[in-house]
Amino acid sequence: MESSDALIARFLALHPKSIDLSLGRVERLLAALGHPEHRLPPVIHVAGTNGKGSTIAFMRAMLEAAGLVVHVYTSPHLVRFHERIRLGQPGGGRFVDEERLVGALRICDQVNAGAPITVFEITTVAAIHLFAEAPADVLLLEVGLGGRFDATNVVADPACAVITPIGLDHAEYLGDTVEKIAFEKAGIIKPGRPTVIARQDYAAAESVLHDVAEQRGASPILIGGQDFSTHEENGRVIYQDEDLLLDLPLPRLVGAHQISNAGTAIAALRAAGFHRLSPNGFETGIRAAEWPGRLQRLTRGVLPGLAPEGAELWLDGGHNPDGGRALSAAMADLSERSEAPLVLIAGMLGTKDGEGFLRNFAGLARELIAVPVPGQVAGRPAMEVASIAARAGLVASTAAGVESAIAGLRDTPWETPPRVLICGSLYLAGAVLASNGTLPE
Repeated sequence: MESSDALIARFLALHPKSIDLSLGRVERLLAALGHPEHRLPPVIHVAGTNGKGSTIAFMRAMLEAAGLVVHVYTSPHLVRFHERIRLGQPGGGRFVDEERLVGALRICDQVNAGAPITVFEITTVAAIHLFAEAPADVLLLEVGLGGRFDATNVVADPACAVITPIGLDHAEYLGDTVEKIAFEKAGIIKPGRPTVIARQDYAAAESVLHDVAEQRGASPILIGGQDFSTHEENGRVIYQDEDLLLDLPLPRLVGAHQISNAGTAIAALRAAGFHRLSPNGFETGIRAAEWPGRLQRLTRGVLPGLAPEGAELWLDGGHNPDGGRALSAAMADLSERSEAPLVLIAGMLGTKDGEGFLRNFAGLARELIAVPVPGQVAGRPAMEVASIAARAGLVASTAAGVESAIAGLRDTPWETPPRVLICGSLYLAGAVLASNGTLPE
């Protein structure tokens, strides 16, 4: 039997472009399959530049803490494609297994009959088919790219549309200003349905999102910082909206941005009709939420054993300037709580704003070690990343890979064990988790 990897590789030949934002091909295939998108459980649809995955992780943990069955669709994957499709079941969902994934991909392949369609489109249809076949209380559906013409935007009546913070990324597809990008993301907003807009980093983005929601007749429209708020107070998270005040523990996910993401998750669940969730469900969920490759501390596996004694090892797939700002703020916060020299190990793709990302760490990181991103043709050579880092104000060197970069730190006499952050690319994060032997679960 053909494997899922082989099937997906074969789908590459079905369309000349890997990305071609359009709904027509997806709608054609869904119609041929009997419209599985009409048989989905209530959908919470999530778009945005940063924080989508973490917000979904919080929602899933909170819903599962309340005993609900939750399907989840996210992208990209870190190590295996199966991570994109989490099928809900009592007691907690699981990544789709190989047999079910292959079955869904083969059905889509047969029905598509060789017609033009991108890999993301046909695999999204396969996911929708799987979600429609398995009962659940809710589907958390993450946009792949943009929103308006994204393959996931075939849900006409979502329980809630959620827009996380907008920033500059994928400008070649979505536009070169935050206003243009916000307009594309706002494409998931539907008439008469709730819309939750996270607190935005750019007033212009918030203005576009609010205007589109009003023009489309979304109801209600809830905006972070206005209709709901979340902040840290005395080591606790305080969430408040018009009808609810919650006093919650800090999330396991590190960084002030995660407190904001948790608040967006709570507001979205309440807007989507899950307002009867108990405070205990929110409390258990905020503690339980995990999101691999996003400020994940590596405490077991191969790599921690290579590091200097007492060193901290962190991993994050952030790669755009706004993600870099949130990441550097989290590192600065960690330094305030426990001072340690910060070392970056960074690999980046040539399609990303490397200098904009790395500039956030000038004056914060003691040094940067540039590495290649394994298996990525679009990855920047380590020397190029080091040059970009130098222009961004960082002391930079190169290494052959993450393992040698970490092991080389043993040769430095540290007055305090270092805090090591591996960052710059989700593809690098996935390669690190694979080589470390700590795959996402």
